[in-house]
Amino acid sequence: MDRWHLPSIDHTGKREPRVLFSSSACRAVVIDLQAGEAMGEHAVRENAIVHVASGAVAITTDGPEIECPAGSLVVFAPGERHALRAVEASRLLLLLAPWPADGHYQAGEIEHLAANAHVPPLR
Repeated sequence: MDRWHLPSIDHTGKREPRVLFSSSACRAVVIDLQAGEAMGEHAVRENAIVHVASGAVAITTDGPEIECPAGSLVVFAPGERHALRAVEASRLLLLLAPWPADGHYQAGEIEHLAANAHVPPLR
């Protein structure tokens, strides 16, 4: 068993996603956003499950912007376009499944990224 305590993971002050684990079933990623930071409109090929672990974010799909406070769980279907903005400093847990979905990487790209696919769990 591996275990992570999301509040204990150091905040880097940067928006760079940090992979907690990666398998063919799922990839788990922690993303920290400062208030006002945004992830512009995008889509992924996988099911994207976003848990707002702390803070609050506003999410836009094809309708009005919806505010999601800590504790919210949001699920996007593969290919569903969405944008996200941090209403306040926020920590997100992103699950992508299955990982990677067909067509996520171009030929040869997986081998380059495989060495960085796992961050050791907290003990």
